[in-house]
Amino acid sequence: MAASGDKIKRGIADFFDVPKDIVLNLPRIIVIGQLQLYIENHQGIREFKENLVKIRLPQGELEIKGTNLVIRNIYSEDLMIDGEIKSIEFINIEGEK
Repeated sequence: MAASGDKIKRGIADFFDVPKDIVLNLPRIIVIGQLQLYIENHQGIREFKENLVKIRLPQGELEIKGTNLVIRNIYSEDLMIDGEIKSIEFINIEGEK
């Protein structure tokens, strides 16, 4: 049912030329090289280590691996991570990648 609802929302977003991240409650992620990551529409930090950061998203989690990772800024809906980013991976609610 959720997939059908998302399909309808995508169609509405396309028809009215509205950004899908707003209609579908998706995160907006900006990556600047391998040095910086900016995330909008997060739901908090689940885990933080120098080489691993897990961020809660409306649809699951975002797992960032790297070295010397630092949370530069954090606000209620957006955050910025600096460091040497090695990988970025989406993990859905059921734990599938």
